[in-house]
Amino acid sequence: MQLIIRALALIAFAAAAHAQNISIATGGTGGVYYPLGGGMAAVLSKYVPGIQATAEVTGGSVANLQLIGTGKPYLGMTMADATLDAYKGEDKFKGKPVPVRTLLIMYPNRMHVVTIEGTGINSMKDLKGKRVSTGSPGSATEVMAFRLIEASGLDKDRDTKRERLGAAESVNAIKDRKIDAFFWVGGLPTSAVTDLAATPGVKLKLIDHADAVAKMNAKYGNLYAPSVIRAGIYPGQDKDNQNSVVWNILVTGDKMSDEMAYTIVKTIFEKQAALIAVHREAESFSLKAQLKSNSTAPWHPGALKYFAERGVTI
Repeated sequence: MQLIIRALALIAFAAAAHAQNISIATGGTGGVYYPLGGGMAAVLSKYVPGIQATAEVTGGSVANLQLIGTGKPYLGMTMADATLDAYKGEDKFKGKPVPVRTLLIMYPNRMHVVTIEGTGINSMKDLKGKRVSTGSPGSATEVMAFRLIEASGLDKDRDTKRERLGAAESVNAIKDRKIDAFFWVGGLPTSAVTDLAATPGVKLKLIDHADAVAKMNAKYGNLYAPSVIRAGIYPGQDKDNQNSVVWNILVTGDKMSDEMAYTIVKTIFEKQAALIAVHREAESFSLKAQLKSNSTAPWHPGALKYFAERGVTI
């Protein structure tokens, strides 16, 4: 019996030694990407032979796409607008296009323009002269925040006193009255925003901005859509917030094999319940969302194979 146990242990050790390590580039700890990426890492490590996946804290979409560009084995969570810039080699990727490939459309990311009672901010125009965080460096929050500020008739540099903080850091700063408002693009609910809304003595305010979507799309393409964060999503949120959304995409590079891409996508959909248990935004992973129009990069052939088997033509 001891010989059998020893032999099994050696086999397990050998398998682990030859496992492919894959990092899932996520975002800051206060958002949705990080816990959801951790759930994906656990599912892939458990159910896909030969894969050992880990979730990595990053600055967000831009940083994730830059990691994809290194050619190392990465999956990345990113927003459609940043993905398009990376694929075309524009904006923050100027002259450095990334061979990014779409694995699956995840869920719509909601732009939150967050403030609290007492700041005097009731509209986008009221951000003028205020201390505002536009997201951490390397995040798609920053990309979209700049475009929204521009579409609202403000200049991000001249009209605001700008900080570059992630969601959790922004919440701490607004609690300490070091900033007056912050931008955050994330799923619902975002834990950091929930934390702020549940703070005693604080009244959360989400600023409407859906009217700026048309101007954003006129300049940057049809990447954005008007949407609503329903009242009650966050503690004390007593009215709907008219906001904007952009799709989140799970991507990789062009070096991943078709077989590996197929297996990853198949496993994520087959084990979706385990991901929903981690964060309810995983409920949005659906076959009907896998549309050519929702992706701003070419689809990976392995992903296309899986969706074709499920009757989805992309």
